[in-house]
Amino acid sequence: VQLVESGGGSTHAGGSLRLSCADSAYTSSLYCRAWFRQYPGKEREGVANIDRDGAIRYADSVKDRFTISRNNAENTLYLEMNSLKPEDTAIYYCATRLQFFCTMTASHYNYWGQGTQVTVSA
Repeated sequence: VQLVESGGGSTHAGGSLRLSCADSAYTSSLYCRAWFRQYPGKEREGVANIDRDGAIRYADSVKDRFTISRNNAENTLYLEMNSLKPEDTAIYYCATRLQFFCTMTASHYNYWGQGTQVTVSA
């Protein structure tokens, strides 16, 4: 399994970015997929996840600003980020958990992307 992220970059506060994560495993549609982020010196924190049946959960800090979605036919996971704030600046990772249902705990996930930097300036 290989997860390849794209779409990170820099923007100003209030701007938007869209992250993508391509999964080489044809069975990824059967499992939970998620986005995490990591600040320097901190542990990875859950941002959003979507389980096999499409149930979605967001961290309170991104609710109503971020949208997670998946295209099972293309094995691709997306994170649409709007109304970005400087505190959203972090490295963002996609992850796959080999279970049908998701959690917000990084240690529960089996595969990770390489990470993509998101920088939001004031």
